[in-house]
Amino acid sequence: MLNTILETLMGSTTVTLTGFLIPVAASLVLGLVLALVHMYHNKYSRSFVATLAILPAIVCVVIMAVNGNIGAGVAVAGAFSLVRFRSAPGTAREIGALFMAMTAGLLTGMGYIIYAALFTLIICAAILAYQALGFGGSKNEELRKSLRITIPEDLDYTGVFDEIFEKYTTEHKLISSKTSNMGSMFRLTYDVTLKDPAIEKDFIDKLRCRNGNLEISISALQEHAAAEL
Repeated sequence: MLNTILETLMGSTTVTLTGFLIPVAASLVLGLVLALVHMYHNKYSRSFVATLAILPAIVCVVIMAVNGNIGAGVAVAGAFSLVRFRSAPGTAREIGALFMAMTAGLLTGMGYIIYAALFTLIICAAILAYQALGFGGSKNEELRKSLRITIPEDLDYTGVFDEIFEKYTTEHKLISSKTSNMGSMFRLTYDVTLKDPAIEKDFIDKLRCRNGNLEISISALQEHAAAEL
């Protein structure tokens, strides 16, 4: 009776527990290496590198689940492609959570209930461990800001704020520029890293003097996970 129950829970597969755990563990190690390499001399978001670290394990389990089953492979491809049709792209963490949920559902749907439970426990443990260790965090994370400046159309924005940026920021980069208000204004978007969070108001005041006291907004740097992935 017990053997029958175990066979039912594990599904009709020749994969052993050892054969399941070793590839998943290896995938987590490789994912961690990839995330660390991506962090080296690159700008990154914490949720993206955490997702990058666990994504190989997710894909590993999917491949093991559909190995040799063409019908299941087509179904998985269709299910995973639904992510791109979401109305809101979401962060890397949210998209990673969708993939994890679909992978767990795929495993249970194919009858691999024990493996689905193991996969969920392993991935959740990895996520909690990375969060507890502060993996992917950086010292200047709170100093990184998204800056939006509105300027009149007759103001040449090329280098107009460089002097202010050099005084108040350690890094600055123009991300986008577009016209607004029927072409009478420009909206500039910068990624900046402040030297000190206490100087934020003074920084904005100096920018207001340069842009004619038009609208300026500064906020935490947004995570565009869909574009990163």
